[in-house]
Amino acid sequence: MAPSAVSGPAHLFRLAGKCFSFVESTYKYEFCPFHNVTQHEQTFRWNAYSGILGIWHEWEIDNNTFVGMWMREGDSCETKSRQTKVLLVCGKSNKLAYVSEPSTCVYSLTFETPLVCHPHSLLVYPTLTEALQRKWDEAEQFLYDELITEQGYKKILKEIFKEAGLLKATEEKEFEKRNKKIISLEFETVENCNKLKIPVLNVQVTNWQLQRRMFLMGQRMMSTCVEIQEFGMTLYEEIWVVKTISYRLLNAECIKVSKLSLCKITAESDLQLTFC
Repeated sequence: MAPSAVSGPAHLFRLAGKCFSFVESTYKYEFCPFHNVTQHEQTFRWNAYSGILGIWHEWEIDNNTFVGMWMREGDSCETKSRQTKVLLVCGKSNKLAYVSEPSTCVYSLTFETPLVCHPHSLLVYPTLTEALQRKWDEAEQFLYDELITEQGYKKILKEIFKEAGLLKATEEKEFEKRNKKIISLEFETVENCNKLKIPVLNVQVTNWQLQRRMFLMGQRMMSTCVEIQEFGMTLYEEIWVVKTISYRLLNAECIKVSKLSLCKITAESDLQLTFC
């Protein structure tokens, strides 16, 4: 497995191509930022261990801040691969300061560097392109206007981070696979929803309701079938409302859109609308 591309704060890129060592007991650990982490047993045993604890994979982001680097897909360890989380902390010099193994074959390294001492040095937003910053701004506005839930907001940010190359697409959970399959299907009819005994939410959207910021949608999220009709808006407004509803209805089973030449909604990275 090849390391992921160098990503994150630009001032950390200067660490690429360098390696830092730390010796504890009979083991020597070596951390090469944006490349890998290795471990070498310093004994005279014929089968002394020397191997890879993880290959550069992705960032860990918490509260919209870079908090660590994940090195994954290291040497096999029973039924799984070794992996390592590298925490970045402020220090006077670049050095590997601490190593532990909190759980079997999952390692934790602490790397000190003056490059992260500034309070803004690990913020995610400044590292994004203008286009991705606009997506983030839009998501913030949607959350403020209560058009999306906190869960929906986090989902959008995760997709932004993936698009920026900060996170890698991982194996989806079963319910996510199910939802993607449902959302990407061509719209079913309300009659089919009725046959399946799925609750139907008939949404009749008008301009005054748009001004209320789709408050109705926030109150009726238990429904799993939606019929949208009688928009009375411009095409742009219609698209915006459909996007909003689709972000909120993560468990939608069946959706019908009336008076729109809209065939399907796909959930690849950002929500995209496909027209007939």
